[in-house]
Amino acid sequence: MKKTALLVIDVQESFRHRPFWTEEELPAYREAQQRLIAGAQARGVPVVNILHEAGAEGPFSAGSGLVKPLAWLDHQPAATFVKHVHNALTDSGLQSWLIKQGIQKLAISGIRTEQCCETTTRVASDLGYEVDFVTEATLTFPMTHAGSGVTYSAADIRARTELVLAGRFAAIVTVDEALARMEG
Repeated sequence: MKKTALLVIDVQESFRHRPFWTEEELPAYREAQQRLIAGAQARGVPVVNILHEAGAEGPFSAGSGLVKPLAWLDHQPAATFVKHVHNALTDSGLQSWLIKQGIQKLAISGIRTEQCCETTTRVASDLGYEVDFVTEATLTFPMTHAGSGVTYSAADIRARTELVLAGRFAAIVTVDEALARMEG
C-alpha cells in the first residue's frame, strides 16, 4: 500500500452563510466525515484540513471570520492549508508538504462534492497521486441548471461526480473501504 493522507476539504463556517446551505443531509455527512477522520487517525494516517479563502468581501473572505472549520470538526489536523482556487494543490503549499511526507495516495472528503472535492481529485490524479474519493464523506447541495431550469438533487450531483471520476481519476469508495485501503 502507498502512504496515504486524508484531505478534509472546505469543511468550514463560510458555507453556513451561503443561500444554498441546507442541513438536510448534514447529519449523515457529519457522521461519515467524523468516522473517516477517527479511523484515519487510528491508523496513523495524517489528516489535513484545507480551507478556502476568496474575495475581499463575503463569507469566504479572510476578514469575514468564517474561514475556519465547522464547530463540530474538532480533530487536531496534521496540517492546515488555505487555498484560493478550487483545488487544494495549486497554491496552498499542500503539494510540497505531501512530497516531504512521502505521501503517494490521497483520500478525498469534504464540501462540495462536485466542486473543490472533485477538482482536487482531478488535479491530484494528474499529478500522479492515487486517489480514493470517499463520496459518503462529501457534502453538496441541490443546484438548478441555468439553461433548462432543471433542479438536480444532492444525490444526483454525487452520482454524476462518481460517474465522471470512477476509473479515470479515482477509486470511488465508502468510508469503510477507504479505511481498509489506508496506510500511515
